[in-house]
Amino acid sequence: MVVYGVNPVVEVLTAQPATVERIYVAEGARVHDLDRLLDLARRAGVRVERVPRERVARLAGGKVHQGVVAEVGEASYADPLDLFDVAAASGAPPLFLALDQVQDPIHLGAALRSTHALGGHGVIIPKDRAVGLTPAAAKASAGAIAHLPVARATNLARTLDELKERGVWVVGADMEGEPCDRVDLTGPICLVIGSEGKGLRPLTRQHCDRLVAIPMVPGGVGSLSASAAASILLYEVTRQRRSRG
Repeated sequence: MVVYGVNPVVEVLTAQPATVERIYVAEGARVHDLDRLLDLARRAGVRVERVPRERVARLAGGKVHQGVVAEVGEASYADPLDLFDVAAASGAPPLFLALDQVQDPIHLGAALRSTHALGGHGVIIPKDRAVGLTPAAAKASAGAIAHLPVARATNLARTLDELKERGVWVVGADMEGEPCDRVDLTGPICLVIGSEGKGLRPLTRQHCDRLVAIPMVPGGVGSLSASAAASILLYEVTRQRRSRG
């Protein structure tokens, strides 16, 4: 797997240096924060090579790379129940995000970034028919992928039931749900966001304790992207928790 872009590479070097195998920097590129990147690589014992820009572009699959690409070990996934350990270490009630068959790596990466920034303890994705931790998702996460555990669920509905057995309230995002600012979201929560365009699958919806909607301006767009909906609901959870003190 490759990670490209300055910030994602720096974050991986900071949080998971042992996974980085080699770094390539484009010849002649003016790389922002290059001194810090090189210092982190030196401390981690990671080899840095100057190579033609064309090679960096090829390794990055033609995506925007900012002149830096890192080869890292294959992405590893946590067990969904391991996320409880992360929550316990934080001292806060569990806050998880589950994505129901989200296919776009950009939305996955953005959701990871929001979850990390807003105090979430992990993201759960289905094993099948959903995007995984691809280089594009890593880039979109802006480094959050190095700090936030991502769990794969063989059967998402069963995993949601296991969370409920451990005291977590499973709350699905649905346009027909109650306004999210009128629902108490201060306890242990797993937010469930559906795929782009289709929303939650019927089976997933059935395994939610409650459905909530994001209040929308009348006459506006009909729906939000998966990552935008996740960001808003995660913020609502943190807002309510802070207001409760």
